[in-house]
Amino acid sequence: MQLRPLIPLVRRLRASLLVLALAGLIAPVAAAPAAHAAGGTSICTPTGTLPVANGEYTLQSNEWNSTAAQCVTSTGGTAWSVSTANFNLSGGAPATYPSLYKGCHWGACTTGSGLPIQISQLGSATSSWSTVQPASGAYDVAYDLWINSTPTTTGQPDGTEIMIWLNSRGGVQPFGSQTGTSTAAGHNWNVWTGQQTSWKIISYVLQGGGTSVTDLDVKSLISDAVSRGSVNPAHYLIDAEAGFEIWQGGQGLGTNSFSFAASTTGSGGGTDTTPPSAPAGLAVSATTSDSASLTWGAATDNVGVTGYDVYRGGTLVGTTAGTSYTDTGLSAATAYTYTVKAFDAAGNLSPASGSATATTQAASGGGGGCSAVLAVTNQWTPGFTDTVTVTNKGSAATHGWTVTWTWPNGQQETSYWNAALTQTGSAVTATNLSYNGAIPAGGNTTFGLQGTWNGSNGTPTLSCTAS
Repeated sequence: MQLRPLIPLVRRLRASLLVLALAGLIAPVAAAPAAHAAGGTSICTPTGTLPVANGEYTLQSNEWNSTAAQCVTSTGGTAWSVSTANFNLSGGAPATYPSLYKGCHWGACTTGSGLPIQISQLGSATSSWSTVQPASGAYDVAYDLWINSTPTTTGQPDGTEIMIWLNSRGGVQPFGSQTGTSTAAGHNWNVWTGQQTSWKIISYVLQGGGTSVTDLDVKSLISDAVSRGSVNPAHYLIDAEAGFEIWQGGQGLGTNSFSFAASTTGSGGGTDTTPPSAPAGLAVSATTSDSASLTWGAATDNVGVTGYDVYRGGTLVGTTAGTSYTDTGLSAATAYTYTVKAFDAAGNLSPASGSATATTQAASGGGGGCSAVLAVTNQWTPGFTDTVTVTNKGSAATHGWTVTWTWPNGQQETSYWNAALTQTGSAVTATNLSYNGAIPAGGNTTFGLQGTWNGSNGTPTLSCTAS
């Protein structure tokens, strides 16, 4: 059984709490069947994500403080709903924060977002959001804006978390304490502030509540936070999210439509419209039976390059802030062609780089082999929790599997589950247990581990063999 450490739960208190004294006033929410919309696409894993609106936004399930069943369903464009949920927490941090985001969330970036933007260079930031709010349960309806001291981070942002509450139900209140009021963006807000271990929190709670906003002047709220000393103008807005922190119930919460747009002001006072140069020197640095690693030279820009979009055969497959990327989940002995484009803080996209072709290695396991992908599900200083998904790529069931990798930053595992795991130096080998070695064709299984890191927590490239 996976044990959830105390430290990440404390770290992920976010900016909200359910008041224990009020918990007894909330009636339990009756269980209800999943309501998947016709033609919708659902994600039902705790850390599942789904690109929506042509990749402009990412829908994330983001269940981090519960093991209860949850599904979120995308129904087209930016519309989505919580289609399965019946949470029943009585206090403390929320069970989950299903949400849409734009920008870079823990290192996973949407394409052409215009983020990050240095707060001092923020020209505008506006948003419209229409929601569906059931009459029962305990939850809040809130934006979550993350601000970091540097343009990118793959872990917990270290600057400020700004929450903008449209509404709440069931005794929910922000983290910290109320320290004032504000009329920023033409609305009346109660302002709450607090301090987490490594970042500040400021929450704007709409007086009277509401179900929607149109052209909300988010920059005005950020500027208000700067004036209160909660935000350092030298820091960067890296991510804008909108969703529902849920303690009880949750099924039926939804978004009819959502938009967020931010732009930067250039040194001359005008909007930056100059795209970066095309990345040069795209090359294949390594391949396995199910992955291809790429490197390229840095692009240049009149203001600054903030990231790169990676395309496989003309389809966007990933975004990174650095000049390397590993594409995983590929088929063995297959050729793939890649290009890369750079983007700046204003969302200007460069011309494509020259192409590079990678041919994956032949599968070492019978029946087509397997693939393995590692996802960071929790991270704090100085630890992390990872989940590894092993997928059978063959046409017949596996009898067993082995996953190997080398930690890029000297990480050390401290515990693991659903696999037998050994580490020698930075090299790790994980093998199946008696009950999960047989994976049906096209199926998958998962195992997890916890460990420590110092300085950074880079994601390794995994190799998988099946028998």
